[in-house]
Amino acid sequence: MTDTEDDNTIPFRSGHMDGDTLGGRIWRARDALNMSLDDLAARMGLPQETVSDWERDHAEPRTNALYLLAGVLGVSPSWLIAGIGQSPEDANHHSELHPIMRQLHHIRALHEQTGTAIAALEAEIAKLTLRDRD
Repeated sequence: MTDTEDDNTIPFRSGHMDGDTLGGRIWRARDALNMSLDDLAARMGLPQETVSDWERDHAEPRTNALYLLAGVLGVSPSWLIAGIGQSPEDANHHSELHPIMRQLHHIRALHEQTGTAIAALEAEIAKLTLRDRD
């Protein structure tokens, strides 16, 4: 060890650290999933402006939101927070992950369709309720 080395540092292999900002990593992970900003905000239960502010580095999510965000985007919290680990672009190069990603996209589409169907049913129920009152 040289005089300039610190034995309290954690060595990370070069190529596994991401120099992007938190907002840039949020955008890249969302883009890798072909997810719109509105979809991400809806899945998080937040206003679109809040998520947009995160992506533009105008604000940062709280810790609990960061972990939820990592789960929704399918990335590790450590990559999202500090760029340490595998990026979505790296994951897309591993052929064994492709079937899993296809299944995830399929399930997300079904989830979105279910949400749309529930909203339509709720609207119909509201109409029937109003009609019965008259």
